[in-house]
Amino acid sequence: MRAVVYHGAGDVRVEQMPVPGCEAGGLLVKVDACAVCGSDMKAYLSGNPRMRPPIVMGHEFAGTVVETRAAGGFAVGERVVMATSVACGECVYCRRGWRNLCAEVRPMGFGYDGGMAEYVAIPELAVRGGHVVKVPEGLGSLFAALAEPVSCAVNACENSGVREGDTVLVMGAGPMGILNAVVAREFGAASVILSEINPARLAPCAAFGFDRLVNPAEEDLAQVVRQETGGVGADVVIVAAPAALPQEQALALARKRGTVCLFASLPAGKSLLTVDSRLIHYNELRVVGTSDSTPAQVARAVGLLAGGAFPAGRLVTHVLPFEGFSEAIALMRRGEGLRVVLTP
Repeated sequence: MRAVVYHGAGDVRVEQMPVPGCEAGGLLVKVDACAVCGSDMKAYLSGNPRMRPPIVMGHEFAGTVVETRAAGGFAVGERVVMATSVACGECVYCRRGWRNLCAEVRPMGFGYDGGMAEYVAIPELAVRGGHVVKVPEGLGSLFAALAEPVSCAVNACENSGVREGDTVLVMGAGPMGILNAVVAREFGAASVILSEINPARLAPCAAFGFDRLVNPAEEDLAQVVRQETGGVGADVVIVAAPAALPQEQALALARKRGTVCLFASLPAGKSLLTVDSRLIHYNELRVVGTSDSTPAQVARAVGLLAGGAFPAGRLVTHVLPFEGFSEAIALMRRGEGLRVVLTP
């Protein structure tokens, strides 16, 4: 089979390799589509110490079961996606249901060969832990491959307590910022404000119908938020921009007893913030982090994608063969692709 194999920073090749075996209790899946994630781009550009080359890349995949050695629950021909950070199921975090925070987590594409291949072997541990989620009829594989990134936004909205009628501000209009804004709307937010300093990133957001688009380099974001909320502030602020300044600014944009969610990660060694602790204290703010997603959140993401109102067609901007991996990275670096999906 053909596979996109990571050999190190700047060295990713499409290679021929044997079709993997199906282990006892596991599944063998024929991959229909695999999206390229920002973490794939980071690994290609600067490496990732969690990836031990050579390893097949990709964790945002959808496919069809072609062999099953699981005790039950899955049949040949069924279409599936994954909660791809495979948890041990035994640590203190797993026992509390926080499988995304597992102390021994092994993600597909990092700890196991991933989905940028014609076939992917899903380990028994993932099947037993509920990490494999079925895809309903009518949800195409190109869109089903979005389940993993959508589930990360589901995690953010759940952690932030987004509720019906809320005003939600999302800072950063990259692909994950847009997904957070879309999912917040699906959670019932009455008003969604999206801010972004890059005009090229902000322009495509008009097609999603958000309530307000703001370029903080041209408008006073705090003033806009006050105008949109009657001077109160946003119920929830989700920071999807990987930069310190918006994380620092977010505290002043939330209402009293509002929530600030730090969704985007800052680079190691450059992650310290200067924050006004008085805002947290006197406004009784909640500041939460969010990372990855659980199997239940992937299942909820599949439900959103299959619901008919989710704008998946606007999110998948490019479809390329495996050999187009480098082109996909270039599209993402230029900000021209929201989600680039690779197909065998």
